[in-house]
Amino acid sequence: MIGVGARIGTVTGVRVAGPGREFLVDDEPVDIFIEDGRIVDIAPVGALASRGEVLDGGGAWAVPGLWDNHVHTVQWALATERVTLGSAVSAAEAAAIMAAAAPLPDGRKVGSGFRDAMWADRPTLALLDSVTGEVPTYLINADVHSTWLNSAALRLEGFDSVDGMLREEDAFEISRRLNAVDPERGDIAVGAAGERAASRGVTGLVDFDMAWNADAWPRRVAAGFAAHRVEFAIYPFDLERAIRAGLRTGELHEHPGAPEAGRGLIHVGPLKIISDGSLGTRTAACSHSYPGDPENFGVLTVPPAELTELLTVAAGSGLAVAVHAIGDRAVTGALDAFTVSGAVGTIEHAQLVRHADLARFGRLGVVASVQPQHALDDRDLVGRHWAGQTSIGYPLGALRDAGVELRFGSDAPVAPLDPWQGISAAVTRTDDGREPWHPEERLTREQALQASVRTSLRPGEPADIALCGFDPLVASGADLRGMPIVATVLAGRLTHGA
Repeated sequence: MIGVGARIGTVTGVRVAGPGREFLVDDEPVDIFIEDGRIVDIAPVGALASRGEVLDGGGAWAVPGLWDNHVHTVQWALATERVTLGSAVSAAEAAAIMAAAAPLPDGRKVGSGFRDAMWADRPTLALLDSVTGEVPTYLINADVHSTWLNSAALRLEGFDSVDGMLREEDAFEISRRLNAVDPERGDIAVGAAGERAASRGVTGLVDFDMAWNADAWPRRVAAGFAAHRVEFAIYPFDLERAIRAGLRTGELHEHPGAPEAGRGLIHVGPLKIISDGSLGTRTAACSHSYPGDPENFGVLTVPPAELTELLTVAAGSGLAVAVHAIGDRAVTGALDAFTVSGAVGTIEHAQLVRHADLARFGRLGVVASVQPQHALDDRDLVGRHWAGQTSIGYPLGALRDAGVELRFGSDAPVAPLDPWQGISAAVTRTDDGREPWHPEERLTREQALQASVRTSLRPGEPADIALCGFDPLVASGADLRGMPIVATVLAGRLTHGA
């Protein structure tokens, strides 16, 4: 019996699915041979002698290790400590849930996941104060672009708000403060979250935590973290610091004394820029106004000239960029900035895209880093708040047909860190028994899997492998969503299963 941490030399009796399958002559089971963290050979079962520790695949389907390309790691890790508010159907119910919740050890109450855009009543300071009293209480919107605080929390944080709601940068500041827990506590939570990710076949993620991640990740690896690869983002408030430190996207970033199991896992990621708001907070920058609010077209939180300047500086400093752009005006502005600056990178979310921008997306080589589960979570919000928009909502097929590379993520904690949810959402465009939402935007299983991996199962590639209980190329939407993961291998080392 082998355990987590074991170095695998041979994975036996698996059927290859997804990238790498095209190099095999048939669908019969194979053995995969690993050396120094890479795949060195693939052969029919028993054709070559096993070497090293043997992981018996037992007929499972092998796919390249999965990536989540958009995660707020610490916030996702700490979600297990926070009160879940996703079920609240009104402000009154959300307040009542918080009233009944136990405070954290620091004396604060923190809840997350509410969606007030669908509530009939409105969050108010008086309502929250009436049930929480002097206990500092914080409610974080599912989209993280707004927070609802009681008076005690507002006083503690030094903010003023007539209704208790803070939006955009003020909301982000509250989240930053709530996430800035003691490093040991935070690292323990991140370690547990890494184990959960490995149990879903994850071997890599892009971390968009709003902090100086260049110190945090080497510290975590030194303490034993080795669950998956990480590309960590930098925010504009740390851009000068990153340039002084010589950080460049794609470069390895680790402490010289990193334990052997954690070496090679941490790399510098992109400069993350939030250029507009969100649908849930009704701040995504759109061509048409929000219903009942004719002056509200959303907000461009970074002026066009400033956005272009940021991308230009990033490009000259060796940093890729990841531009958060949800509304169609923001997507257009991001593409304009890419065009002028010559920067490379991604547009994050791209939830509303003008028809004319599809071809520009493809021509520029900008990657669409999208979250397929959001389309299903937001379909009712779209019906209420974007019904008058004329651009394409939550495009997948349209972007791919325009030659745009797609990368899938979760935006955890906005959606769970589970690539199989995104794959299922992209393939079916439904998750609740309703008819598929805009089925013309569906992808094939092969396309959805390709958008969820970075490697291929063939000799020379990293030995990042997930063993699946079902064939992902024929599994139903429900089976994809609940995909059993038999084992996960990262650079030839077992991170999940036995």
